[in-house]
Amino acid sequence: MPEDLTPDTPQQMLTEQQILALIPIGRATLFRMMKEGVFPRGTFVSPNRRLWLASEIARWQREVDAYVPDRRRGRGKGRGRRASGSPG
Repeated sequence: MPEDLTPDTPQQMLTEQQILALIPIGRATLFRMMKEGVFPRGTFVSPNRRLWLASEIARWQREVDAYVPDRRRGRGKGRGRRASGSPG
């Protein structure tokens, strides 16, 4: 729980769609970042419903500069160099 809020203070909870509207990433990237521990994991409010506290997302946004992607990864999994424009 965030330190600046008391236990009795209701907090806004965001859906996955709201998160993806706020942050310009795809769904797969969101889940990869959660798995890597660089994005809040959210809270399941039912077996198939995950929500995020708005305060957790705000904290992540303040700390986003700490996330540095692996520069060695290149252009993505399984993708090699670009082919030249000339016919082969």
